[in-house]
Amino acid sequence: MAKKRYVIKGGVPLRGETEALGAKNAALPLLSACLLVPEPVVLERIPDVQDILTMVELLTSLGVRIERKGRDSWLVDAENITNYRAPYELVSRMRASTYIMGPLLARLGKARVALPGGCSFGPRPINFHLDGLSRMGVSMEIEHGEVSATCQGLRGMEMELPVSSVGATAHLMMAAVLAKGRTLILNAAMEPEVVAVADFLRACGARIRGPENGMLEVEGVESLSSPGTFRNIPDRIEAGTLAVAGFITRGDIRINRVNSQDMLPVLTVMRAMGAVIEQGPDTIRVSGKTRPFAHDIVTNPHPGFPTDMQPAIMTALAIADGVSTVTETIYPDRFKHAYELVRLGAEITVEGTGKAIVTGVERLSGAPVEGADLRGTAALVLAGLIAEGETEVSGIEHLERGYQDFEKKLSGLGARIEAIVG
Repeated sequence: MAKKRYVIKGGVPLRGETEALGAKNAALPLLSACLLVPEPVVLERIPDVQDILTMVELLTSLGVRIERKGRDSWLVDAENITNYRAPYELVSRMRASTYIMGPLLARLGKARVALPGGCSFGPRPINFHLDGLSRMGVSMEIEHGEVSATCQGLRGMEMELPVSSVGATAHLMMAAVLAKGRTLILNAAMEPEVVAVADFLRACGARIRGPENGMLEVEGVESLSSPGTFRNIPDRIEAGTLAVAGFITRGDIRINRVNSQDMLPVLTVMRAMGAVIEQGPDTIRVSGKTRPFAHDIVTNPHPGFPTDMQPAIMTALAIADGVSTVTETIYPDRFKHAYELVRLGAEITVEGTGKAIVTGVERLSGAPVEGADLRGTAALVLAGLIAEGETEVSGIEHLERGYQDFEKKLSGLGARIEAIVG
């Protein structure tokens, strides 16, 4: 199959208005959580990106009836689940396939799920997921690249996560809502996407407290019922990526349909780097007047600086005035984009595991580059917007896992960007 690439002619300040998508990282567990509800549910504001289409294909393979309702809504009916196996050909495309295991065990008492794929920046084990399910009474075997799991009903448990994992928190919360008794998760992730899943499950009748102050408590119930319709939250990472684009091109853009409170960790850093930002409850306006200031970045669980924004901010730091340190505490190997930025003229040194030194340069120059993962590819597109001359970005299949019509959105703001297939 011919692959897509972007050809970008840099140097154009972005101007105008756009709006954020629904959050992909909330939509994936929301779709999985529908397995717990034996009635039709309509999910609104679901982005039309590749990971979502893969999840829809996966749920359909389990016997779930799914219909598109309008531009960004899906009807999901999991009344009749006819299959409990998630094959490698689907799971290998997307790590979030793991989310279906807990709901399948809750509904059917069995699940077979291939070990996951997805972004390729270092090992991202699902040990926390499996440990939590084991504590809930699940028996598991791993063979031939698959986890085969069975249980005679799930039971509540207590667990402190070794690290604050979004995936494990959301997954174990889903498993716990139909378990017998109380489940307590300590060091639980508090990202907005986890909160969205908790809100959805509560709307279905689940008894959940938190997540707050690192604690999540679930009291199991007999069954869930459909809330009718549930609306997904805005994508703070897509909005943040667009905000950085407006800033570094010295443009002036407004992004609507956001939750500016959820974006505060990113907006605070951008302000420290010189961005001019006005914010309302559901809109932000971002402009850049000068070259960015150097600023040290440390990624941390929410409400810290999000790891998914690290690549985009590194692009901004690449042209900043001064020397910056980027410390990646969530995925220490998440620096593949740094080596491609160097091809554009950036001065970046990756020092061991989890740390990079960025010495800002006055300008980048266009060259062919290739993205290796979702957010890293987006960062290279941002670099192309500010590089002199022409930049060709390949690896767009990674980008399309989480950004919908990204080149059209940027083009609508004035960017000279073209998608070419072949």
